[in-house]
Amino acid sequence: MTPMIDIVFQLIAFFMMVTSFEQTQADERVKLPSDQLARPPVVARDKVLVINIGFNRDKKGEKTDPDPYIFEGDTKIPILEYGKRLREEKRVAEALYGPGGHKDMIMEIRADSETPTGLIQDLIKLCQESGFEKFSLRAKQLIR
Repeated sequence: MTPMIDIVFQLIAFFMMVTSFEQTQADERVKLPSDQLARPPVVARDKVLVINIGFNRDKKGEKTDPDPYIFEGDTKIPILEYGKRLREEKRVAEALYGPGGHKDMIMEIRADSETPTGLIQDLIKLCQESGFEKFSLRAKQLIR
């Protein structure tokens, strides 16, 4: 019986080392919409700015505030006030990647499924006004 237990623990250790637990800057306050065509990226991308949009929720998952926010750690920013932060990101990208380096950045928008589409369009417009041109919208893969 002892060798069987040793083998089981070795298998557990092996699968823990092999399995990737990375959730690519996921935020539990964001409940992504489900789609059967959604797939995780095959290769990790470089120059990505992840924008998590969601609602304040209680422990039951009920919204405590009707307005969606952009979450950056513990900071929550109203969507229409995110332009200042985007200008800062542009300056950082140009410092890191040179003049025009922000144009290669991908703005990955992870929005809660209940976020109004018009606010997402407003966010994309703010990004474009700040000089960002590439966008990626995220959805959760529908598991059947």
